[in-house]
Amino acid sequence: MKAGVGILGLLLALLVVGLLAKKQLGGVLGTAPGSPAGVSGPAGTPQQQSQQLQEQIKKSVEDAMQQKRPESPDE
Repeated sequence: MKAGVGILGLLLALLVVGLLAKKQLGGVLGTAPGSPAGVSGPAGTPQQQSQQLQEQIKKSVEDAMQQKRPESPDE
């Protein structure tokens, strides 16, 4: 009888964990990867999305290159 109660408890725990995981993944899968919740990803064809992403990366790199580096204390 104890084995039956143990298995029932294990199944119940598994059910709870499964439901919590499904709830968590539902919120994560509803948004584009790497974007904050509520912000959608780029729209269009995969080629257009790729071009938009390349432009965003290029702009980020150019912005980073324009920033002044802090001077080190030994200079």
